[in-house]
Amino acid sequence: MSTVGFLGLGTMGRAMSARLVEAGHDVIVWNRSAAAVEDLVAAGARAATTPAEALSATLSFSMLANDAAVTEVLTDEALSECRAKTHVMMSSISPALSDRLHSRFESSDANYVAAPVLGRPDVAAAGQLNILAAGDERTTDALAPYFAILGKRTWYLGERPSVANAVKAAVNYNIIHAMQAIGESVAMTERLGVAPEVFTELLSSTLFGGVVYSGYGAIIAREEYHPPGFHVALGRKDLALAEAVAEATGVRPATLPALIAAFETALADPELRDGDWSVIAETSRRQGREPR
Repeated sequence: MSTVGFLGLGTMGRAMSARLVEAGHDVIVWNRSAAAVEDLVAAGARAATTPAEALSATLSFSMLANDAAVTEVLTDEALSECRAKTHVMMSSISPALSDRLHSRFESSDANYVAAPVLGRPDVAAAGQLNILAAGDERTTDALAPYFAILGKRTWYLGERPSVANAVKAAVNYNIIHAMQAIGESVAMTERLGVAPEVFTELLSSTLFGGVVYSGYGAIIAREEYHPPGFHVALGRKDLALAEAVAEATGVRPATLPALIAAFETALADPELRDGDWSVIAETSRRQGREPR
């Protein structure tokens, strides 16, 4: 077993680093808030007092919330002390930032692999994530034992790390469409007297199988948006990433303005803004309703 660093212990990072600990690796964890670190230390990890300390391991991973968090944590000072031979960025960040990180880690004589994931915290805890990996092929191949602990399948997407981030944004764009479509169709059918649970089961059991329609369909039908598995503000961030990918590739998505409006409406509503990102469905269901 090896020593690995892990930066970022949100709901996803905690689950992922815990699996590495359970697999017998010596895991050095760093997080901005102490409580999550204490939980992992109790499970067998070691605490790092600075990001640079976590980056001192030969192999390090990071799972941070967004571009701002990554930029704040992976500073020039932290990277100047980097001793890692390979850093694996598992956060959903912009391709542009991923390109910059690739260059900066290479300047520190470290390989850089982008490996964002598909799956919610319970999926991460079960080691059933889908991992979207891009970077030097030999380096990525060497990560296979670690990815096998964290996920059920790794999708190799080429030598340029930022492509994995672009693909993750495109996948999330599809998820957002599905959640909005479920919300709109539930809004129509429940006003005709059809129970939301019946309608969403109809969707997922017939023409729209898969975890998005079954999982988010159930959440939307029951309006179970709290506690959020993935916060609506992070969903808005991911939609912005998809918008940036579209601009970079010369695509003009017809539905993007409507999806932006749904997120902005949800974030402006005190009853919705702290919910799961699937809460955007409520922007359709509440149209024409009397206020609660």
